[in-house]
Parts: sequence; structure tokens; C-alpha cells
Amino acid sequence: MVFSRRTLLKALVATGVGGATGTGAYGYLYERRRLAVTSESITVPGLPAALSGLRIGLMTDVHRSQWVSEADVREAASALMGQEPDLIVLGGDYVTFGDRRYVEPAAEALADLRAPHGVFAVLGNHDDDRDVPSALHRHGIEVLRDARTQRRIRNERLELVGIRYWTKRAADIALAARGASGTTLLLAHDPRRLVEASALNMPLVLSGHTHGGQVVLPIVGAIAAKKFPVISGLGSLGDTRIFVSRGVGTVYVPIRLGCPPEVAVLTLQSPPA
Repeated sequence: MVFSRRTLLKALVATGVGGATGTGAYGYLYERRRLAVTSESITVPGLPAALSGLRIGLMTDVHRSQWVSEADVREAASALMGQEPDLIVLGGDYVTFGDRRYVEPAAEALADLRAPHGVFAVLGNHDDDRDVPSALHRHGIEVLRDARTQRRIRNERLELVGIRYWTKRAADIALAARGASGTTLLLAHDPRRLVEASALNMPLVLSGHTHGGQVVLPIVGAIAAKKFPVISGLGSLGDTRIFVSRGVGTVYVPIRLGCPPEVAVLTLQSPPA
């Protein structure tokens, strides 16, 4: 039997795991608020030596809602800013189920994010294609919707290609990346785009979407996220590397178990000479 994330989390609620006592209480009252700052070094194939040591902040899956407050989002943004990254990427799902009441509040809570080489965002499956990009733009965040931008850093070109959740075909991703001439990073909400990135010889993908499983059970693991090539952390396919963040918020039920929220700081490294 194949379990979707929604099916599993609803089942947990039905069996009492998502209740107000015991394990569910721990996941609701404590673990979903136990924000971590994750630091990883990633060896990126073909990365110029001049870009070695570049630090990218990754924050994703905010899911601003009745369960994820402005304070929660501001805490995560502050934690990321405290790491002083060179560049910041936002990985999508700023609200839950496209709830327009929280679009502007989500953008406002992210407005203090700043980095020397910019703050860039992509859209997730819970985001609409109009209100969310407009709100982020008003607060100084550049949204890449099947688009490419180039940063000149230490006299080297770094290409950022951002795709919407709904952009899945390799041909469409290649079109968004057309004209790229430097090291290319794919910003994709869904880590399943690792397959297309590898086929296109893109060396690095930054993603979210999985919530790290959100509920990770002993022995069983993260059943709700088994369909993804990487549930959280580092992975690879061929010469393409990927980092998948557990994200900040929650969806379906306001609990996390064995899977605390995070913001990540990724230090890019050149391959050994």
C-alpha cells in the first residue's frame, strides 16, 4: 500500500498520535518549535575555486497559518540572518492551501531577510502564481518563476534557475536555464526535480517540500515522504548534488516528531584539485 503524506498524517490524528496528550502533545508543544540551524558543506562539481566557501542560506516551507505564527516565521528569519549568509534562497510554500489571509503577513515576516548577493524565492504547491509573488516582491524578495538570474561573485558567474512547483519537464527547465554560462544552481520546491537536473548536468539543486517527513517514526521512518529521492539533507544523482531542507512550518496537523524545523546554511566547496 502506498501512503500519501496527507493520508498518513490524518491516520495519526485518528489514532491519537496527533492528540493533545502523550507523543502528540510533545510534537505539538515542543518539537514543532525546536528550530535548528543546520550547517552543511557541499562539494559542487565544477565550482570555480573563487566561489569555494560561498555560504547560501536556505529557508523553506514557512506555511504561515493559524498554526504557524508571525513570531515563528520571524524567529526562523532571525536565526538565518544571524548566520550572515552571502545569499539567501526561499524554497516555497509561504502559506497553506493558498490561504490569502496569510499571504501578506508571510511576506512581512520575511521582509528583514537581506544578503550581500540577494534574496531569491521560488513557488511551492501551496502558493498561487499571483498574490504570493507580488507580496514577496513588495518586500524586496525576487521571485524566480521559471526564470534565471546571474550573480557576479568574486569575478565568477553564479547562475540561479528558479522553477515553479508545477514546472516538471526537463525541456521546460532547460528553457528556464537557457543562456546560463556559469555554475548553475536549480532552485526547485520539489526534490523530485533532481532527476531532471541530473539529466541537464546541473551540479546542485536546493529544495524543500518534504518537511523531512514531518512525522518520523522509530524503525518505520518517514513513511509520508518515501516517494521522494531525498527526504532531508544531502543526496546525489550522478554528478548532481541536492540538499533538501526540513523546512519551518507544518501542514495537515500542527506537529513534528523526530523531525524538528530548520533553516540551513550551505557552504559550497570546489572539488579537490
